[in-house]
Amino acid sequence: MFEGKWQGSRTVLRWRKDVLTDWAERWNWLKHKMYTRMADSEMKRFPEAWQIDWAKRPAFGYCQGVVTLAMLKVWKQTNDDKYYKYVEKYADMMVDDDGKILNYDYINGRHNIDMINAGKILFDVYEQTGNPKYKKAMDMLYNAMMKHPRNSLGGFWHKEVYPWQMWLDGLYMGSPYLAQYAVVNDKPELLNDVIMQFMIVEKFMHDPVTGLYFHAWDEKKVQRWCDSQTGLSHHFWGRSIGWWFMALVDVLDFVPENHPLRGNLLAIAKGLAESLPRFQHDGLWYQIVNLENREGNYQEATATAMFMYSIAKAVNRGYIDRKYMEIATDAYDGIVNKLIRIDADGTVNITNCCAVAGLGGNPYRDGSFEYYVNEPVRENDPKATGPFIMGCIELSK
Repeated sequence: MFEGKWQGSRTVLRWRKDVLTDWAERWNWLKHKMYTRMADSEMKRFPEAWQIDWAKRPAFGYCQGVVTLAMLKVWKQTNDDKYYKYVEKYADMMVDDDGKILNYDYINGRHNIDMINAGKILFDVYEQTGNPKYKKAMDMLYNAMMKHPRNSLGGFWHKEVYPWQMWLDGLYMGSPYLAQYAVVNDKPELLNDVIMQFMIVEKFMHDPVTGLYFHAWDEKKVQRWCDSQTGLSHHFWGRSIGWWFMALVDVLDFVPENHPLRGNLLAIAKGLAESLPRFQHDGLWYQIVNLENREGNYQEATATAMFMYSIAKAVNRGYIDRKYMEIATDAYDGIVNKLIRIDADGTVNITNCCAVAGLGGNPYRDGSFEYYVNEPVRENDPKATGPFIMGCIELSK
């Protein structure tokens, strides 16, 4: 549909079909088209939601979770039930009448905070259907997290197979779910527990020089990927910071204005909004955020989409000043001009997505620069499409 290039700080668009001549018309196109077009493209790629991320068998995975959560937001924005039905069909398939989740086992040494993320969709599905199986499943996920291993400060391990480690990713996977569960079930002590997770990360994983956050922290300081003095991983991986920022703005939705630590969370959001533009180039962020000039680094879609969503939502909700919205609009421009491809049949694709990155495991991931930039890059990763849909909705408000 379009091609784009950058000239200095100005965006130049060359439209193949729709010639949009001014900003107002262009933003109107975004408001009414882009999030639904990406959502429709995802449903075309994955006719059943369990297939998201090219899954070979049904999974209650975090990738399914981030896209189906985005679909629920499209449903609420458009009142088009096809997006809700897409999600409800998935939830009905994954949760049996006893509230057990298909292919999910936290009892037999499989505590994994990633598996909580898809639980976020159950709040809406339960509200719409009234089916008690969804309440049972939500209670089960809550109980799983209450039994989840923790470090000495009370921070959740990322997974049972990654002992004593907190990863930024995990804040998004578990914290918004637990915060919403706390509010729905009147558990203020649980909300305090969620906020404590952010306070631990802020204390140990924040870099005051750049304003960024390290991907992970090993409390015991024994992992080969960590600094032996601090326990921190060595790099600022874009997507991990994106997960962290999305977790923050989603959890803030459930923190009362009179909560004594709400101001601390707002300060973190403001700090990110002030720090991230220093590393934004052509609207985009790099795989390793602060090393844009290092050979092999590349402008990466998932992190950029996550930052776009987080900043736009934070502005819309009043968590940060409106002046920061330009960061999100620049990110949208960067994605559209450099990373979006629209096929002849109208299918929307997003390119330059880091497929996966982590630390430790087998084979061992050492957290080096070379490791992060050499992980596979692909199109239409759900960790880009989901946040991009959500970000476009926020920008349309």
